[in-house]
Amino acid sequence: MTTTTFLTFVGDRCGKAQEAIKFYTSIFPNSEIKRIVKYSEGEEGGTPELIKYGLFSLNGTDYMVAESNYNHAWSFTPSVSIFISDNSDEMIQTLFEKLSSNYGKIMIPLDNYRGEGDYGFGKKFGWCEDKYGVSWQFLLTE
Repeated sequence: MTTTTFLTFVGDRCGKAQEAIKFYTSIFPNSEIKRIVKYSEGEEGGTPELIKYGLFSLNGTDYMVAESNYNHAWSFTPSVSIFISDNSDEMIQTLFEKLSSNYGKIMIPLDNYRGEGDYGFGKKFGWCEDKYGVSWQFLLTE
């Protein structure tokens, strides 16, 4: 059995998947775009410039992606996020800054708990949404 996170870009995010995965694979170490399959002309669900199916990895973890130009009643939500933990303050800080910049949104600033120490589960914690609508949590570990 395999479980994989699947990101579907719909609504105003449709057409941004390839840009997003190029960005993600450029900022995470040990990352690559493994496969992109686009819709055929006239195929239901998309147009030839949209991704029907894609596979990429971030630091060795695979993710799947698709786009759909149907009028879906859903999109990304912060209640589901990609969780990143690392013991390098510099790595966590750099990724947080890159993912939250350029029209991203910081939901919880990356810092220690009210300046009083750790959260009880790590030295630093932060949560942001990138410009594509994908949510990310960050934890600086011991």
